[in-house]
Amino acid sequence: MIKICFLGAGSTVFSKNVIGDCMLLDAFKDATFALYDIDEERLNDSKMVIDALNKDYNSGRATVEAHLDPREAFRDADFIINAIQVGGYDPCTITDFEIPKRYGLRQTIADTLGIGGIFALCVPFPSCSTTRRSWRKSARMYGCSTIPIRWR
Repeated sequence: MIKICFLGAGSTVFSKNVIGDCMLLDAFKDATFALYDIDEERLNDSKMVIDALNKDYNSGRATVEAHLDPREAFRDADFIINAIQVGGYDPCTITDFEIPKRYGLRQTIADTLGIGGIFALCVPFPSCSTTRRSWRKSARMYGCSTIPIRWR
C-alpha cells in the first residue's frame, strides 16, 4: 500500500485540495495519508475534513493519520509532500505582499514563478535541509517540493 506524508497539513484548504485530488486517482484510493503539522488544533481540523472527504468521495478506502511527531509521519512513506509555511501568515505571508507593493508591484501568491518563487523557496529551504536527514532514514522517496525524488 502507498503511503503519502503531507507536511504542513494544518493548512486545511491546501491539504484538502491536494489530498482530495490524490483520492480521485485509482493509484491512491487505498493509500495511507500521514498528515503532519506542528499545530495540533489545525492538524485535527484538517484530519476531520480529509476524513470526511475520504468517507464521502472515496468510500472510506484510504487511511488518514494525524501526527505531531514528524518521524512517525515519515516512517515508510513512499512520497513526502512538503507544504510547510515557515513563519506563518503574519508576518511572513503579509511581508511577501507588502515588500513588492512598496515598489509598485502587485502580486498575488507568487510562490512558484519569478522573484516571488525564489523567495518562497529561500524561506523554507533551511527547514527542508534540516529535515532531509530524517526523510532519508524513514521514507522511500523524498523531495523538498511536491515532486518526489527517488534517492536509492
